[in-house]
Amino acid sequence: MDRWKYFAITHADHVICNPLSVDKLDEIVALLDLPAGAQVLDIACGKAELLIRLVERYGVHGEGVDLSAPELAEARRRLRERAPAAVVTLTEQDGQTYEAPPATYDLAVCLGASWIFGGHRRTLQALQRWLRPGGLILVGEPFWRHEPDPEYLVARGFTAASFASHADNVAAGLDLGLVFLYSVVSSEDDWDRYEGLQWRAAERYRLAHPDDPDLPDLLERVRSRRDAYLRWERSTLGWAAYLFQSAGA
Repeated sequence: MDRWKYFAITHADHVICNPLSVDKLDEIVALLDLPAGAQVLDIACGKAELLIRLVERYGVHGEGVDLSAPELAEARRRLRERAPAAVVTLTEQDGQTYEAPPATYDLAVCLGASWIFGGHRRTLQALQRWLRPGGLILVGEPFWRHEPDPEYLVARGFTAASFASHADNVAAGLDLGLVFLYSVVSSEDDWDRYEGLQWRAAERYRLAHPDDPDLPDLLERVRSRRDAYLRWERSTLGWAAYLFQSAGA
């Protein structure tokens, strides 16, 4: 089944395509305290909810990059509806191949997609090169709450090295010379909402599209992930948004 079709179906009801509540997203937006006209880059922007909220609050100029055509279509719909005059460009592109001159952005973002750059530390390095002095980096990354069960790792295709601890996620930025400002950690309720909406969306899709040849694969993947979440992941895997600043301020 096409990766982006799967994602579009399972995330159809999500405002934010990460285990983050709307209230916590708004908390982050407020803490960014950006100047009007700030330049913002969002790699793996999805439905562009963060960019739109930054436009609504600060009047930023934004660039969103994502590989999913369905998500970008929804992002463009939201922009037309909520911020039709926004200076925002949305591009269907692999974030790893995105190019911009150094010191271009006041804020560089990659929430929950560090796989694009090969991990958390490499994501910070990639975003860091595009920052203006004093610029901000916002990333979202999973972390181990405790040592994962070997059965869980097999079930999800992870290894113990797939993620680090919460403290080590912060340390990765400090090691690169960034200043750590803040983090927002997902609660179990945030995780339950993020995962549960996917289960609901898949089952609703099953009823509405019983003849879709991708349906067996969709349901197998969603239900397998659901079972792993309920058995292990809910108590094992955390997720946080981390806010860093360039030390050049």
